[in-house]
Amino acid sequence: MKTNYSFFEDRYVPLQEANVNIMNQTFMYGLGVFEGIRGYWNAEHQQVYLFRLREHIERMFDSMKIMHLSCKYNVDQVCEIICELVRKNGANTDIYVRPAVYSNTSKITPCLANVESGFCILTLPFGDYVDTSGGLKVMVSAWRRIEDNAIPARAKIIGSYVNTALAKTDAALAGMDDCIMLSESGHVAEGSAMNLFMVKNGTLITTPTTENILEGITRGTVLEMAQRELNLPVCARTIDRSELYTADELFFCGTGAQIAPIAQVDGRQIGATSAGPVSALVRDTYIEICRGNRAAYSKWLTPVYESGTSVVPLAQPVQLTA
Repeated sequence: MKTNYSFFEDRYVPLQEANVNIMNQTFMYGLGVFEGIRGYWNAEHQQVYLFRLREHIERMFDSMKIMHLSCKYNVDQVCEIICELVRKNGANTDIYVRPAVYSNTSKITPCLANVESGFCILTLPFGDYVDTSGGLKVMVSAWRRIEDNAIPARAKIIGSYVNTALAKTDAALAGMDDCIMLSESGHVAEGSAMNLFMVKNGTLITTPTTENILEGITRGTVLEMAQRELNLPVCARTIDRSELYTADELFFCGTGAQIAPIAQVDGRQIGATSAGPVSALVRDTYIEICRGNRAAYSKWLTPVYESGTSVVPLAQPVQLTA
């Protein structure tokens, strides 16, 4: 059987050997941060493209600042370690890469002062996290999205995914595919673990970062792509729950979810089809970019079977309307 390697305690080791003690603070209290990165296999190019690798690692370093964690490697070094791990595993399919920085201290206290930080990476073959071909049936969750002054949603904190788990589990038990979460103010925040877009009268609308959302890299990608590639007006503003029911289209976006159209919210049909024309266009264009079939967006891709490739964001930030 082929060995699946991970990076753990400064070495590439078989995944089954990458273990922590049950007294580890991260096991006991969730005191760590992580990132989720997709790699897309292009059979014609015989290449795995890691999508927006550097941006993901930069966000992980921002999460570390919030959580008083550190990493002995810099951003460039982490990117290269990830590429080497993917090469070592000989990936020739779509993959998921999960780097994490965590408290590697074993003591009975949730305090992060003077802790030793650990660093690890795993990679796995990865298909669809949710069905992106049709339309999802979702509900508005009774669980509210965690507030920035409680557990900052802009950081990917391991322990904060209890919030996600409670909401997603209720949705699953109710026979739904997923859910939409509101902020404490009662406005739309995001999905259980993905950002949300609404299409209304030809405009692509998403919730602002002030609504306790993760500042999604896929969200930013969609905003840029919509203006540059699809000539769609975009807007970041507060969205009320009732607006969901009258939207022309809705879709989730995220590294795991990719672009996932929504067909129903709380039993109400959204639009005329399971995947509206804008959602389908965004979905298909996004996947084309991720697979390396749109040369104009090659700067967003890191090919792992080449050396010396860096990820540079496209110039000129997107202008959002109020």
